[in-house]
Amino acid sequence: MAFEHITTLGPLVCTGSLDLIEAVFGTAVTIEAAAATVGCRRTRWASTAALRLRHATVDLTDAVLEYPVSISAHAKVFTEDGQEIPELGLPDPGVRVASLRGVDAAHLVLNNVGLTDCLFAGTVHLDQLRLEGLYVFATTPTGLRRRGVVPVRWTARRTLAEEHHWRATHPTRAGGWTPAPDREVPLKPAALAPVYRQLRKAFENGKHEPGAADFYYGEMEMRRRAHDIPRSERALLTTYWALSGYGLRASRALGWLLGGIAATVLVMTLWGLPMDDPSPKSTGTLTGSSVTLTTDTPEPVNPDGPYHERLSTKRFEKALRVVVNSVVFRSSGQNLTSAGTYTEMAARLVEPALLGLAVLAIRGRVKR
Repeated sequence: MAFEHITTLGPLVCTGSLDLIEAVFGTAVTIEAAAATVGCRRTRWASTAALRLRHATVDLTDAVLEYPVSISAHAKVFTEDGQEIPELGLPDPGVRVASLRGVDAAHLVLNNVGLTDCLFAGTVHLDQLRLEGLYVFATTPTGLRRRGVVPVRWTARRTLAEEHHWRATHPTRAGGWTPAPDREVPLKPAALAPVYRQLRKAFENGKHEPGAADFYYGEMEMRRRAHDIPRSERALLTTYWALSGYGLRASRALGWLLGGIAATVLVMTLWGLPMDDPSPKSTGTLTGSSVTLTTDTPEPVNPDGPYHERLSTKRFEKALRVVVNSVVFRSSGQNLTSAGTYTEMAARLVEPALLGLAVLAIRGRVKR
């Protein structure tokens, strides 16, 4: 089907499908339609086009876009001769995109469309896709779910429909994830990581940093689950995820920081602080009219006695002072036992890093 000279198509209303499969539009065209589905598989636009739709689910698989093409959800009911065209049997006016596979997204603009079930894998130049208005992606399952026998709560983030399909294939973590449609083979994490990366770049180009953060999280999740990267790298990514959610979950990093502070204070109070602060002693030698003095500081004495006696307010305050200085990468100057010295060294390395991860996560959510 070829439309060589047509400039306007519609407004059309049908309760079924508007079939534009393999159609060719040779000139700039505006298409207005209200339909349950709009099929644009292998449709070719040799000039600019604007699709103003209502109620429709659009399939753009392998469509060819030689010039800019926009797909928008039309807010008002279409009219003809000043009269509204009835849309019986079409209850939801929203517009959804079902697939962009095989499309060169460099010329595509989506305005006020739903992308909850959209298939992005295989899209060309996905990092140049333009999203405007209100657009909705799939999200992680809400509420308390079970991973095996362990209850978990997924942190809310935007996801790809393809990630839903993959996770739904794993019975131990399938709760709440949407399975793939019939005849659709779920993709592996290694194939989804580049898709997330391209969408992240698209959001970064649009200066939407919080949205880009969601897709960065998805990219890292797919890399951590992929089997084509070394096991050591996956272990490193797992540690990064557990400590701070890839630098995007401030509450997780702060939780580890507070836990580390509490543990360090306890270790310092029980074993890190000496029994008493050592008192320097000076000895001297008088030779003629000169005096030579030598000052020695005794080694700190390890505490002994019952643990409950060591948990005093005075020792707690000293331990807390040591730990607070460690968080900001400073030395407290407090005399410590050998155990306390090594504990302080570890705290000065780990706790500032956790604080930095928390600050990084907060910045990623508020940056514009």
